[in-house]
Amino acid sequence: MRIVLTSVLVDDQEKAQRFYTDVLGFVPRADVPMGEHRWLTLVSDDDPDGVQLLLEPDAHPAAKPYKAALVRDGIPCTSFAVDDVQAEYKRLRGHGVRFTQPPVTMGPVTIAVFDDTCGNLVQIAQQH
Repeated sequence: MRIVLTSVLVDDQEKAQRFYTDVLGFVPRADVPMGEHRWLTLVSDDDPDGVQLLLEPDAHPAAKPYKAALVRDGIPCTSFAVDDVQAEYKRLRGHGVRFTQPPVTMGPVTIAVFDDTCGNLVQIAQQH
């Protein structure tokens, strides 16, 4: 058993696609129309056959309250690995990304948390 797909609930798939590709650097994998929404997945440029990230519409009635509760409590919805949190923090800030937590080292990991502009907090993490 292995993970092949994970999702992030987004308030606007088009806006999310721009942010996750243009700012974060993911690349499109699948874009299939499905009524008013799309099956829209991205992958890491470094691992095009790796785990896909589904930009899933937050249309379900439970999605918006769930996302709002996580944001209110400062809890990221997901975490992405990076080689250098400090460098990525600087790069993303240069793109106007708003961080809710600047880089902090906690034992064997350095993390930072940002707003993905689509209703979520996202963590980036570097293992030492």
